[in-house]
Amino acid sequence: MLATILVEFPWMTTVALVGLVVVGPLAGAWLAPRSRMTGVLLGLSTLVIALATLFPASGEPVVGCTIEWDFPTLGAVELMGNLVLFVPAVLLAGVLTQRPLGVLIAASGASLLVEVIQAFATVLGRSCSTNDWLSNTLGALLGTVLAAAALRIARPTARPQQV
Repeated sequence: MLATILVEFPWMTTVALVGLVVVGPLAGAWLAPRSRMTGVLLGLSTLVIALATLFPASGEPVVGCTIEWDFPTLGAVELMGNLVLFVPAVLLAGVLTQRPLGVLIAASGASLLVEVIQAFATVLGRSCSTNDWLSNTLGALLGTVLAAAALRIARPTARPQQV
């Protein structure tokens, strides 16, 4: 369903990506002291990932994985969608835990786990692809950079002592 929408409106992933890059660090900095709200938003973004990757799709069940190594480009709707999918969750988790690098590793591992589930749970009608893992991991890397920027913005600055 999501892929169908993205094919009809391929500009959506680019707009979402630009919006995340521009607004992400500022929103993350604002959310940094608001851990409860950040946690709720993280839960919602994780739910979106689960629905987008594990919800049964209509189609022939595929056994095994496709091994490809294509980098996302603005015209590659599915790859860009996979990239954008992980950015908000990693940004939020990085801000919440204040450990963006650890979140990057966990997110890449979670993406790999999703691909393994898609490979073996053929009843989902989903296909496993190394491209999906690569795009998700690149999105997680971007989310990590944005989280680090947000934490830097949120860090209180030291004021010079007045004598």
